[in-house]
Amino acid sequence: MRAALASFLLPASLLTLVGCVSEHGPLTNRMAQSTTPYLARAARQPVSWQPWGRDAFALAARLDRPVLLYVGADDCRWCGVMDREVYGDPGLGALIDSLFVPVRVDRDERPDVAQRYATAVQLLAGLRGYPITVFLTPDGSAFFGGTYFPLDDPITGRGLKQVLPDVARSYRERRGSILRRAALVRERAGGRRAGVRSAPKPGAVQRETEAVRGLTAAAARTHSDVASFRFTQAVGLLLAAYARTHDSTYLVPARAVLDYLVDSGDAGVAASARDDPPELVRAGLLRDLVTAWSVTGESRYRDAARDLARRLAVAVGRTADRTVFADRDAYVIGSILDAAEALGDSGAVARARAALDTLLRRVYARGRAVRHVAGAGSPERALLGDQVQVAWACLAAREATGETHYLEIAEDLARLLERDFADSSSAGYFDAAATDPTAPALVERAKPVLDDLLPGGNGWAGRVLLRLARLTGDVRYRRRAEATLEAFVGTVGGEGLRAASYLAVVQEVSRDH
Repeated sequence: MRAALASFLLPASLLTLVGCVSEHGPLTNRMAQSTTPYLARAARQPVSWQPWGRDAFALAARLDRPVLLYVGADDCRWCGVMDREVYGDPGLGALIDSLFVPVRVDRDERPDVAQRYATAVQLLAGLRGYPITVFLTPDGSAFFGGTYFPLDDPITGRGLKQVLPDVARSYRERRGSILRRAALVRERAGGRRAGVRSAPKPGAVQRETEAVRGLTAAAARTHSDVASFRFTQAVGLLLAAYARTHDSTYLVPARAVLDYLVDSGDAGVAASARDDPPELVRAGLLRDLVTAWSVTGESRYRDAARDLARRLAVAVGRTADRTVFADRDAYVIGSILDAAEALGDSGAVARARAALDTLLRRVYARGRAVRHVAGAGSPERALLGDQVQVAWACLAAREATGETHYLEIAEDLARLLERDFADSSSAGYFDAAATDPTAPALVERAKPVLDDLLPGGNGWAGRVLLRLARLTGDVRYRRRAEATLEAFVGTVGGEGLRAASYLAVVQEVSRDH
């Protein structure tokens, strides 16, 4: 959450308090049996949180209530504020339980759900970030929402104590208007998916890259949010553009961000980051430092990269006290392996390889998609990000160690992309291996391409396929990469920083021609 309150789209005439609240019977907080510590801790809150699933939406339909969906995470600063100061209030809990079916989601356990409703909140309120607070119809369509809401704000009417009765009354009394708004949001969100294939035009790619350069330069002057994952991807894009063009206007803002992050160290990252898991920011920074050393020859970037790679290699091997998500760990491991191989650091290679082997034992079996959450008893959920990040880590391990079985795993995952994730009627890959069987909201699968907490899934799939083409000499991988990238030409325009990973791989394709 970028320290902003939600804006409102409900008609002003409807923003009045509800005089009375009708009870539909007690709900029960069902978070105690959750699979992540973040959700399990919510079992102590006086809100009858329901897990994401068919039962919650069926209950909302039966009670004729909206769903209050809250998406938070351990690494989100403002999520912690809402949990302490808002959802710990017994009076608010009673209000929620009397008007809504409250559903709570861990952003890191269900990134597909989080990204879907992040898009909806952006359309509804023009806001990005976490937490996500969004109101849904019983079919899962968003009609109102925002990010952070305070408990009580009677002057502006933006506290949840004011908002909740207003939303509930609007849902009862203006149902037609609510449903039309929900349908419009769903239609507009669908319009952002991959469309007709078209080769990326160099002029358009340059304009979008220049837009990223401008945003990065502005942020570098104030250090605003530069310790975020998206800025690590933006810096990577600008360094690649500089390496290709030798235009120093790309290098200057990239170095400004890198110099600030190197000089401020971990304390600066912790102070500046808002929503992003610190290990992902550091892994993205590690990639940038190695590239900056490559294009500038400055030893300070090499030394900073070597220190960071070693620290990350130690940290990623510690899994006993945390939930392991395949996409996140694989991104960090792949970053370490690529960096350590470039730096000639055999110790970091060995530690990262051991972490990868452990991860593979927990999430991968030949011929089956990588599961998102590691460990016995975890849900058999397979997401695009898991496949492409684990495949990339395996390709990095192949180049760092020479072991061929890592390449075999990457090729197996490339086959699974076609079998389980590819759109048979178009190009590009869906975010999940199958439609969500537990809720109506994700019947239509999305094709992620924009960066969030990790690189956009389709852009990274293109990068994996290009690397496979180079390692194997099989041009079919390159054709698949190009087809994937061409499917999103019409959807990334004007997206700024969020398109950085996609633009970087498009430049990689152009460079190879």
